[in-house]
Amino acid sequence: MIKESIIAIRGQLPPGVKLVAVSKFHPEQAIREAYAAGQRVFGENRPQEFAAKVGALSDLDLEWHFLGHLQTNKLKLVLPYADLVESVDSLHLLDAVQDWGKANGKVLPVLLELHIGAEQTKQGFHEEEVLDILFRAEKYTHIRFCGLMGMASHTDSEADIRADFARIADFKSYLQDLFPELTDFRELSIGMSGDWPLALDYGATIVRIGTAIFGERQY
Repeated sequence: MIKESIIAIRGQLPPGVKLVAVSKFHPEQAIREAYAAGQRVFGENRPQEFAAKVGALSDLDLEWHFLGHLQTNKLKLVLPYADLVESVDSLHLLDAVQDWGKANGKVLPVLLELHIGAEQTKQGFHEEEVLDILFRAEKYTHIRFCGLMGMASHTDSEADIRADFARIADFKSYLQDLFPELTDFRELSIGMSGDWPLALDYGATIVRIGTAIFGERQY
């Protein structure tokens, strides 16, 4: 099933769109099965699980994305191994990542998570906060700003989901025009198992798909 799902999804992705297989709560063997089907990019949401899987799968050539809320006391479990931290959702976290990168001589690629969904519980920045950060981008000597990430409202309304995706896509285009010096600011990570085909209409460069590849989570 994993192989067939990956092939089916990849067949619908335009060139240049990266598929992140969200493997949280799924066993190491499921990742190996996806790898055998040609999948190379995987995403995890929990620091301990992320670090454990990176270690257990170190024999494979994988690209790892961290997708979940990251507490500053868990940075050491994630930052040494993440190829991209997609979920920088607060100034406190951003400053901590900068400090860790400076102390460890590493430049960390990140996406800024924009709060676009209707749910108040969602993490993320508002537009004016992102603008304030990028106007001071030179302060962050050990961070590479690579784009935006967002999650649409949890709803059955396609119109609402499209409105969320349009908002973040328009804002990303605005930022690229405003900050042309940020040459790495190209990624738009939107779209998950339930709404990724819609995300493609709004210029998604990364889609994060778990259930549609691995099935329901194994808690």
